[in-house]
Amino acid sequence: MTAPHPDEQRAGIIERWSKAAAGWGAHAERMREFGMPVSAWMIERARLQPGLRVLELAAGPGDTGFLAAELIRPGGTLLSTDAADTMLTVARARAEALGIRNIEFKRMELEWLDLDTASVDVVLCKWGLMFSVDPESGLREARRVLRPGGRIAVAAWDEPPVNPWATITTRALVELGHAEPADPDAPGMFALAAPGRLQELLQTAGFVDVVVEAVDTMRHFASVGEYVAETRVVSSSFGDMFDPLPESEQEQIEQKIAELAQPYTAPDGALRLPGRSLVAAADA
Repeated sequence: MTAPHPDEQRAGIIERWSKAAAGWGAHAERMREFGMPVSAWMIERARLQPGLRVLELAAGPGDTGFLAAELIRPGGTLLSTDAADTMLTVARARAEALGIRNIEFKRMELEWLDLDTASVDVVLCKWGLMFSVDPESGLREARRVLRPGGRIAVAAWDEPPVNPWATITTRALVELGHAEPADPDAPGMFALAAPGRLQELLQTAGFVDVVVEAVDTMRHFASVGEYVAETRVVSSSFGDMFDPLPESEQEQIEQKIAELAQPYTAPDGALRLPGRSLVAAADA
């Protein structure tokens, strides 16, 4: 089977995230809590101070950048970017509600940054790089726009076995014949999970003093039903396959998910699904 053209891949990725934006907006606080250990690591390693200009790539609802915005005042500015306009709409609304004023928004794909060379002090990218068709180009662009001595902090998901929160729903679809196994070479959640891959990419892009670690996180759900309902709206790839199915087949999928989630299920039916993210920081 012929691989899709890179432009087709990019368009598909943007379309999926555009569709998922409403779900991320509706569950923004839960997603913020889930990602906070990763965001906190990135912010600490970014070495922020007042007056800096920070660029966040693939910002989604904006949580990591919002933390940065607080720390670079007075005088500092956050540029929050995403390839999906609908995600920027979610981030704008959240910034307004939180009273964050030192922020600008711009639609931007991380492989082509519409910014001057050496024009920002810090680049942040949480859980976006692995969805890039060409992550090396994205990191080279990040290196280009950073001022000498600037910092980058990124996060990408670790390997599938340590992320059951993300793999259980997909496994259920595959095992019941509703989906094909994911192409490990295509852009996706685990595209940068291989040991050493993230460090290699950063070094190849020209970054130095690269540090790569792992951060554990946890997703909490009151029931399997809640897990499925939230996944339908925050993962458009799952929702697009699940939603058109007859109710009987949806019930079969939910039963399979409950079976796969059993090791993480409490006696009262609540789920605690672990996750692990790789995190990295480096100097320009």
